[in-house]
Amino acid sequence: MDIVYIRGLKVDTVIGIYDFERAHRQTLVLDLELGTDIRPAAAADDVSLTLNYKAITETVERFVKESEFQLVETLAQCCAEMIMTEFPVPWLRLSLSKPGAMKQANDVGIIIERGQR
Repeated sequence: MDIVYIRGLKVDTVIGIYDFERAHRQTLVLDLELGTDIRPAAAADDVSLTLNYKAITETVERFVKESEFQLVETLAQCCAEMIMTEFPVPWLRLSLSKPGAMKQANDVGIIIERGQR
């Protein structure tokens, strides 16, 4: 399996369980690894035969900006479901971090994998 990836996607959204977190938008950082087979696209030199990372980035960015979940876990799961529904992705790894959420750490977050590799 080949992997198309998107790293360091920064998106501002409302996220958190505390009132002070929900009072302003916070920047989240997403990393995506998306399983695919690039051979058909490479053979034809045709973007329509591969995962279009621009389209995926725009879709994820729009979804996250419009969301107002309390938990990063919920947001990560919903993003994974949305990606796998809208794009031909049999497997993905999604990392979602919340920089600055804790003063003791650079960032906190979650990594999930869905589908078959």
